[in-house]
Amino acid sequence: MNSSELYHVKQQFVLGAYKTVVDLTLPDSNSPDFISTLIYQARSHIALNNPKAALQLVPADSENVALKAVAALAKFVTAEGTTDNEASLEELRDLSVEIEGDDVEGTDRDKATVRVLAGTAFARAGELEEALETLGADTEDLEAVAVIVQIYLSINRPDLAKKAYERSKRWAEDDLLLQLIESIIGLVTGKDEYHNPNTFYTEQLGNPSLSSPHVLTARGVTRILRNEFPEAQSDLEESLEQHKDAETFAAFAVASGLSSTKKGETDANELWTRLTSEYPDHPSVADVAKKSALFDEAMAKYSVPPLAAIAA
Repeated sequence: MNSSELYHVKQQFVLGAYKTVVDLTLPDSNSPDFISTLIYQARSHIALNNPKAALQLVPADSENVALKAVAALAKFVTAEGTTDNEASLEELRDLSVEIEGDDVEGTDRDKATVRVLAGTAFARAGELEEALETLGADTEDLEAVAVIVQIYLSINRPDLAKKAYERSKRWAEDDLLLQLIESIIGLVTGKDEYHNPNTFYTEQLGNPSLSSPHVLTARGVTRILRNEFPEAQSDLEESLEQHKDAETFAAFAVASGLSSTKKGETDANELWTRLTSEYPDHPSVADVAKKSALFDEAMAKYSVPPLAAIAA
């Protein structure tokens, strides 16, 4: 059973209030909450694209398998896109095997965390089958289910995501993370005109103890899909005031472009320019660049004949 303090930390992390989590004061090193809180803080640093801060947080001499795993994930994210990240993946593979033995420093919760962190790294590396195998098809860890659902949605298999979610309802309590998983699936499938995710995100934003630009962005995207463009722009603008990231920039550009106003069109162009400049590897930027190149290639195959001259 988690303490009330650790429960609060977990809820903040689940809802993407990463800045709040990293600003928390760690409990005493002898506290039973110390390692779990430290791991949530390190994961929050990684989510904020600051893996070096996560590495500085984790004791280098720790033998705890979960702390080793979060350090390996931080190293992987630091080296992502280079050949150096393979060493971190190998470390996570070794830890995934190690936790199957008896002589391991860490609780069952720590072992579950290793699987989640390893699965996350494998998925980011494009090793989806390895990620799913590591997370376990029959897992009864809700964080693992959340990653599994994200993987299935990323390959356009909402049917499998729904199956994973429905299976987890047999054993999971009415947990906040379970509600979040349901909302994410609803956001992708569009069930009931996005009523569930819209209600869920609105309820969470009504919590006075929560400050999460992530949830604001999620509701902003939901409102785009519901054709509520001014409301979406309001959410996304507020989110950017709290924390700037590529996803919010991209969503704000879309909301502004669909707002059917001259100002919205101007804002959309400015936001898109910033997105391509500051986040050139964002999937939307890469996709538009690819399609632009294909269009130019097709155009090069044709020549426009000269205008016919009018006979005198």
